[in-house]
Amino acid sequence: MRTQALIEKGVQLPAPESVEIGDDVDIDRISGDGVVIHAGCKLFGGNTLVCAGAELGREAPVTIDDCQVGPRVRLKGGFFQKAVFLEGAQAGSGAHVREGTIFEEQASIAHTVGLKQTILFPFVTLGSLINFCDCFMAGGTSRKNHSEVGSSYIHFNYTPNQDKATASLMGDVPRGVMLNQNPIFLGGQGGLVGPCRIAYGTVIAAGSVYRKDQLKPDRLVFEGGGRGGSVPYSTGIYRSVKRQAVSNIVYMANLVALMAWYTHVRRLFVGDRFPQPLYDGLTDTLRLAVSERVRRFVGFCEKLAASRDLYLRQMGASAAASLVRQKEELAGNCIQAGELIGSCMDRMDAYVNRPFLSCLQKKADPAGGNYIAVIRSLDGDETGAGTDWLQQIVDRVTEKLLDLFPSIR
Repeated sequence: MRTQALIEKGVQLPAPESVEIGDDVDIDRISGDGVVIHAGCKLFGGNTLVCAGAELGREAPVTIDDCQVGPRVRLKGGFFQKAVFLEGAQAGSGAHVREGTIFEEQASIAHTVGLKQTILFPFVTLGSLINFCDCFMAGGTSRKNHSEVGSSYIHFNYTPNQDKATASLMGDVPRGVMLNQNPIFLGGQGGLVGPCRIAYGTVIAAGSVYRKDQLKPDRLVFEGGGRGGSVPYSTGIYRSVKRQAVSNIVYMANLVALMAWYTHVRRLFVGDRFPQPLYDGLTDTLRLAVSERVRRFVGFCEKLAASRDLYLRQMGASAAASLVRQKEELAGNCIQAGELIGSCMDRMDAYVNRPFLSCLQKKADPAGGNYIAVIRSLDGDETGAGTDWLQQIVDRVTEKLLDLFPSIR
């Protein structure tokens, strides 16, 4: 039995007869050092990795399918597919975590949380009964000072026009990786209508369904009860496209910067706490996330040719020429935009900052691969240099994409 092979290498299986290990699982990718797999768990997928000290299924059975589970990760119950969990990440029971999701160090969710194409930076914490797909969230400095999403929260990621070009950016990559920003707080029993961009230090009051960008940092924002009404509406017309398009462009540019960080910085920490297969899973998952965002952006843009015709038929001579032009450019040049992002992802050697990397290398070697400790040890000038490097990548990619769509500048 495959479970017997795990027991022989040191994995703790309190009820081995109830554990299922798929034939495609590589037993050598499951550590025997302090790993616990509780009753009812199922492991599938040739890319599945379980690192030292991980615990699966303490509260309820866990199903893992092609996930990379880092050291001392706790997945307490639920379904996890094509996601990656770095050291110390946690998920409560009832989790439903699907492809393109990344939990960086000590990120956590409580019970009954649904995630897909979601990236959580270190320490970010989600409460219970949350649907938070198609999101990036950063902010905070520690487990006691972290960005948080309150319970019963929804990120609305599907529009009446039947597209999912709706990913929301809470924080950003260039500053978020430095672990020195004010946390973001999304109050419970509320929602965010994507795509939105939310600045560090933002507090959205509980009970608010927020539909806007908040680009000024350190603000308390709140929404009252919406005014009721009934107005004519036609699906597919898109009476505004600029904000949605720009939000997608900025989001994709941030993911390119994150890949530069993973390629040049994260690889410095490959070792016992961050083994090579975990690093490979991290970069593969980010590539999957980028591909998804490109696919959704192109799908949105391709709808705009028909949208233009519908809009002109409905509005006639009163149609806004600027909106018509925006739709034409987005529909006509979206494939080139996807190709441009692909080219950026394939040319990570072009995005390198050797002085900053040299500084990090000097700090990483004596720190024994402790990523969090090294990043926290950077002084203001060093974090500023790293942020400037990544922001230049974001700006460069954004500008190249906007060159394809000059009418939305």
